[in-house]
Amino acid sequence: MAENIEPVATGAVDEQHLKSNMRKVALTALAGTSIEWYDFFLYATAAALVFPAAFFPGSSPTIGLILSFGTFAFGFIARPLGGILFGHFGDRVGRKKTLVIALVLMGVASTLIGLLPTYATIGVAAPILLTVLRFAQGLAIGGQWGGAMLLVTESAPPDQRGYYGAYAQAGAPVGVILANLAFMIISAMVSEEFFMNWGWRIPFIASVVLIAISMYIQLHMEDTDAFKELEAAKIKKQLEGKLEQAQPVKRSPVLEALVKYPKRIALAAGAFLSIQVTFYILIGFVLAYGGDPNGAALSRDSMLGAVLLASAIQIPTQFMAASYSDRHGRRGIFMLGAVLTGVWAFVLFPLIDTGNFWLIVVAISGGLMFLGMMYGPQAAFFTELFSTEVRYSGASLGYQIGAIVGGAFAPTIATILWTEYAIIWVSVYIAIASALSLLSVLYLTETYKTSLHDTD
Repeated sequence: MAENIEPVATGAVDEQHLKSNMRKVALTALAGTSIEWYDFFLYATAAALVFPAAFFPGSSPTIGLILSFGTFAFGFIARPLGGILFGHFGDRVGRKKTLVIALVLMGVASTLIGLLPTYATIGVAAPILLTVLRFAQGLAIGGQWGGAMLLVTESAPPDQRGYYGAYAQAGAPVGVILANLAFMIISAMVSEEFFMNWGWRIPFIASVVLIAISMYIQLHMEDTDAFKELEAAKIKKQLEGKLEQAQPVKRSPVLEALVKYPKRIALAAGAFLSIQVTFYILIGFVLAYGGDPNGAALSRDSMLGAVLLASAIQIPTQFMAASYSDRHGRRGIFMLGAVLTGVWAFVLFPLIDTGNFWLIVVAISGGLMFLGMMYGPQAAFFTELFSTEVRYSGASLGYQIGAIVGGAFAPTIATILWTEYAIIWVSVYIAIASALSLLSVLYLTETYKTSLHDTD
C-alpha cells in the first residue's frame, strides 16, 4: 500500500503546482491588460467629455466632438503598426519580453497625456502633441494584446484555453470600469471648473503604475511552453546540421503570416468588426448621446455609471461564453453573439431615449453581454488559427486590422449619422457590422481541438 501512495501524492502536488502557476499567469495577464486598457479607454472617455473644450476650444460643440473623436482614431491607425512591430519581435524573441515593452510604452504615453498643456497654453501644438501620444498608445495596445493573450492561451491546458484566454479578454471591460470610476471619483471630489482644468489629468498620471506591473512580469514570469519548444527545435536543428550556413535567413514572421494565412487574417479581422464597432459606440458615443440636451440629457456621472455597471455585467458573460466554447466550439457561440448584437442595436437607442437610468443600464448591458459572447472566446479562437512560429504576428494582424476598420472611426461615424441623419442609422451601422462578422466566422473552420504545438 505504501508503495502506491508516493506517486499519487507527487502527481497531486504537480497538478496543484500547475494550477497555481496557471492562476498566477492568468491574474498577471488580467492585471496588465486591465491597466493597459484603462489607459486606452481613459482617452475615449476624455475625448467625449473633456478634450473638445480643452484642445479644440474654438469649435462648435459638435465639431469639437468630431475633432476630438478624430484624435481618438489615431490610436487605432497605430494599432496595426503596433501589431506588426511587436508581432515580429514576439515571434522572434518571445511573448514575455515583447509584452513588457508594450506595457511600458503605454504607461509612459498615458502619463505624458496627463501632463500635456492645453490649447489655451501652447496653442495648436497641444492637439498635435495629443495626437502623437495617442498614436503611441495605439502602438502599445497593438502589441500588448498579442503578448498577453498568448502568454495565457499557450500556457493553458488544451481543454481550458477559452476559459483562461478570457482573463486576457476581461482586461477590456475591467479597463472601462477603472477608467469610468476614475473620472467619477475625481469629478465628485472637485468642482466642475477644477475638473475641466486639472482634475481630468489625475487618472492619466496614475498610469505610471503600469510600469511597475511591467517590471513584475519581467522578473517573475517565464515565456510560454509553445514558444520555448519552438526555440528548442531551432537549436536542435542547428546542432544536427540541418540548417546550413549558406541558407538564407527566414523572412519576417509578419510577412510569413501574410503569405501563409492571408484568408485567415482577413476573416479574423472581419470577425472582430462587430465587436469593435459596437464596443466603442457603447462606451464612447453613448456618453455624448445620452448627455445631449435635446435627448435623454442625463448627467455625465449618470452615463458613466451606466457604462460602468454594464461593463461589470459583461465580464461574467465573457467567461461563460469562453468556457462554453471549450466544450462545444468557438464558432457557434461567436456567431450567436453577432446575431444578437445586430438585433439589439435597434433596441439600444429607444431605451436610452427614455431618460430612465435603469433602462439605459439595460440598453448598454444588453449590447455588452451579446458582444461578450464573441469577445470572451476570441483569444483562444485567434490563437488556434495560426501555427506557433507566426502566431503572435498572425493573431495580432487579424485583431488590429479589425480594430482599425471597425473601431477607429466608430464614434465619429456614429456622431455624423446621428447629427446629419437620425439615430436609427447608428443602429443600422451596428447591424451591418454584425452581419459581416457573422459571415466571416461562418467561413472560418472550427479550432477548439487544435494543438498549439504544431509548427512548420
